[in-house]
Amino acid sequence: MERTDFKMNTTPRSERLHIAIFGKRNAGKSSLINAITNQPIAIVSETPGTTTDPVYKSMEILPLGPVVLIDTAGIDDVGELGKLRVEKTLEVLNKTDIAILVVSDIDDLTYEKQLVKLFDEKKVPKIGVLNKIDKDPGYKEKLSFLQQSLGIPFLAVSCVTLKGIDELKSSLAKLVPDVGEDLRIVGDLINPGDFVVLVVPIDKAAPKGRLILPQQQTIRDILDSDAIAIVTKEYELKETIENLGKKPAIVITDSQAFLKVDADTPPDIPLTSFSILFARYKGDLVEFVEGVKKIKELKPGDTVLIAEACTHHRQADDIGTVKIPRWLRQIAGFDINFEWVSGYNYPKDLTKYKLIIHCGGCMITRREMLFRIELAKQQGVPITNYGVTIAYVHGILPRALKPFGIEFEY
Repeated sequence: MERTDFKMNTTPRSERLHIAIFGKRNAGKSSLINAITNQPIAIVSETPGTTTDPVYKSMEILPLGPVVLIDTAGIDDVGELGKLRVEKTLEVLNKTDIAILVVSDIDDLTYEKQLVKLFDEKKVPKIGVLNKIDKDPGYKEKLSFLQQSLGIPFLAVSCVTLKGIDELKSSLAKLVPDVGEDLRIVGDLINPGDFVVLVVPIDKAAPKGRLILPQQQTIRDILDSDAIAIVTKEYELKETIENLGKKPAIVITDSQAFLKVDADTPPDIPLTSFSILFARYKGDLVEFVEGVKKIKELKPGDTVLIAEACTHHRQADDIGTVKIPRWLRQIAGFDINFEWVSGYNYPKDLTKYKLIIHCGGCMITRREMLFRIELAKQQGVPITNYGVTIAYVHGILPRALKPFGIEFEY
């Protein structure tokens, strides 16, 4: 699992509702963010094109709760730089849970129609906002025109007087996507009162004084399930299990300790990893299992992409740049080319790769992880993840998948 540090007293950005605001330059997108939050979050100017790259702001907004508001560049930006800004704006859709389309001028709705079409293609819930109504007493006719022309619900607001802002917040709450109450990290695999043993190596890559984000979130999910989380290091695992007095419902390990944990965990106790749990929670575990089968089909000179959703300081024996490439070359018996991307720099053209190995994705939303998987599928490129790959190369993938009812044979 990638070593991602995070404050333990805030909701992670990847778990927040992402609300993106789209529209033409000077439509009032930044002003709307300031009005929704009632704070001067975004820079506001009468000069078109003030917002260049997308701006992300994590907030707590009632009745929505923890959200990320995304201010985007104008969809009508011009010039070479403008074209790049528009591309960045459209990329935001891959991680957007709710889209707000801001309109202040109804003379030409060409760009707005393009955006609505993209919202529909991405299956993103959307709502329109007619802005600057404090300057237009006859705004109701415009409101009706917009709804008929664009085919989406519109609300009238003023970012100056805050008229319509509370109604907008209530409407956004009704648009929150239903991701399903059964979308759990581990909660659906355990029962109240169960013991769950978490194996957390403390090495030079571990953030001092903290647990990495997947470990934090898994512990919280266990507690939400009224079960008991027991945390230990890999070298104390055997003694921990022996002294529990009750068989754990499952052992969950950092992928890098898989071999030792597998050896020290009795065969009648289910075992998996944080990264495999997140493969299911954030992405598509079945697709990742299918993808890992392609490792045995790699040929000399093939190129494998290793993708991480975050950027972090790499250690000398880094999992993504050192260990996985070494393991794959060892089991293949020949040289394989590797390329790496991190953060939001996920390539649009994946056709040069024979396989993609992705991190657990704890720092991106489920929507963005699913987008990355779908993009690979559309281009015919198999994709898997760190935890699945590590279990595969060590010969313990069948055991690691058993808790999910997935059968695997080498």
